[in-house]
Amino acid sequence: MRTCLLFLGVLAAMTGAAKLPFPTSGPTLKKVAEFDLPGPPGKRFDYLTIDPDDHYLISAHLAAKQTYVIDLATNKVVATVTDTPGAEGVEYVPDLHKFYTSNAYDNTIGVVDLKQMKVIKKLKTEAKPDGSTYAAPFHKLYVSDERGKAEAIVDVTKDEIIKTLHFDSETGMPQYDPVAKKVYVNLQDQNIFAVIDPANDEVAGRYPVGRCKGNHGMSLDPEHHRAFLSCEENNLMTVFDLDKHEPIAFLPMADGPDVIKFDPGLNRIYVACYSGAISVFHQDDPNHYTKIEDFKVPHAVHTLAVDLQTHRVYAPEQEADGKPVARMTVYEAIGQ
Repeated sequence: MRTCLLFLGVLAAMTGAAKLPFPTSGPTLKKVAEFDLPGPPGKRFDYLTIDPDDHYLISAHLAAKQTYVIDLATNKVVATVTDTPGAEGVEYVPDLHKFYTSNAYDNTIGVVDLKQMKVIKKLKTEAKPDGSTYAAPFHKLYVSDERGKAEAIVDVTKDEIIKTLHFDSETGMPQYDPVAKKVYVNLQDQNIFAVIDPANDEVAGRYPVGRCKGNHGMSLDPEHHRAFLSCEENNLMTVFDLDKHEPIAFLPMADGPDVIKFDPGLNRIYVACYSGAISVFHQDDPNHYTKIEDFKVPHAVHTLAVDLQTHRVYAPEQEADGKPVARMTVYEAIGQ
């Protein structure tokens, strides 16, 4: 018996066993709650972000031209922020207790004070601001102007755009890497992964992403120097090695992938897919990944968020049982 246990321990170490088990069959998620949102039904939602200080979920209701602040302890909407027309990206800035919306309908970045629960300033930017990320040590927000083929850089201490970087491609989701202290942005028309140095806001490198076509969504595993890319044009989840600057894995997703999120506590990657699924992957170790399932959800789900404290997944719905809705659905991870 002792020999068997020793063998299993050595085998686990050699194979880089996952921190936590995952189911090899059956669903990986379970619906535990759903609640209606105050906006008009059938209108598209976009990015979500979590404010861990207040334990709020901030949800951009793109086509309803408003943004919700939701108390995750009660699943209650505590505020509806208006004047966020076509809100796509949304990013929380903890040191200033504000969040920023990317307003595609009027091409502005909205500054929202969480104490007042209202827009206090709008910054004019280029065409279709979309995803955003915050580089905390530099007090800078990076906003991808997707159709403007640009990256707007905001000094959040002044709430001013201090620089705009221009590219030859539409810009997808940016992400800040707190370990490497770099900002990454997808150049989705060129299938390029670009690196920005926030110390001088210059482009430090551009790298091809291999078979990935239309690299729009992005999430990071900074601890293991990996980026996860959601490739819209050929439905591939691509793992990108941030040290070698090259892709190391390609896994199939359901049709219409958009927002991608990583839960390091469960070693799971989730991708919201418009066709009606959340594609779920497991990080076996930093170099090996397993597709677990395409978990069925309502059609037209574009986005999701993961609460890293509870491992719950939040996905807003604009359609359910063939009918228009405005609803947030909460899923609990199975196998944690």
